[in-house]
Amino acid sequence: MKNQRDMPFLAHFEELRKRVITTAIFLVIGMIGGFLMAPTVIEYLQNIPQAQDFPMNAFQLTDPLQVYINFAFVIGLIIIVPVILYQTWAFIAPGLGEKERKVTLSYIPFAIILFLGGIAFAYYILVPYLLEFLANIGETLNITEQYGIKEYFSFLFRLTIPFGFLFQLPVLIMFLTRLGLITPMFLHKIRKYAYFGLLVIAAFITPPELVSHIMVTVPLLLLYELSLVISRAVYRKRLKEEAEAQREMADNYTE
Repeated sequence: MKNQRDMPFLAHFEELRKRVITTAIFLVIGMIGGFLMAPTVIEYLQNIPQAQDFPMNAFQLTDPLQVYINFAFVIGLIIIVPVILYQTWAFIAPGLGEKERKVTLSYIPFAIILFLGGIAFAYYILVPYLLEFLANIGETLNITEQYGIKEYFSFLFRLTIPFGFLFQLPVLIMFLTRLGLITPMFLHKIRKYAYFGLLVIAAFITPPELVSHIMVTVPLLLLYELSLVISRAVYRKRLKEEAEAQREMADNYTE
């Protein structure tokens, strides 16, 4: 591979364009699969125990079509997550050494697992609680619930999909530490600012309700702490490898 630092700007742009086009082609293919899978997934999500009592309505003629397209897109996006991660790595790889390319490529399976784990956490832990909580609020206030199907699934997407990306934090920190762009000392120094940022992100994801906000914030803070632990381990390993490389260079020089 060419060294990315020796590539002119237009070559960088052309490489980026190629990666984006490849990802877009796979997204179209993924959406075709999404269109086939969407009816089954929609029916399943409508019949989960927490949602069975929700009367879902279409308040506009285009709502069912919009829900169908949204599901096809989201399913397609989930299907091609490995492609997105690989294309991102392939764009950055020319600027890495041979060892860094192999090591960072091995991060992709962990990133996929964390992405699916984030969605699973939101769907199986956070969503049931919030649906039950909102239903209890409506019952307490003697409010007749009339939900639009578009609003229901938008609510579901807003809670689940962001968690898939937020759970990438440990892999991202591991990757940046491996490249020497950040250190565990830097992460420790900005910890309070990172905590504040995660609190803001949690506020955007969740409804304005304390318990659900805490349920989102705590896992995000734990993810940051896990990322800090991983960063320390990767940083120590990187220093060790650099020391060994310097010793080898010194030995070769003396010879």
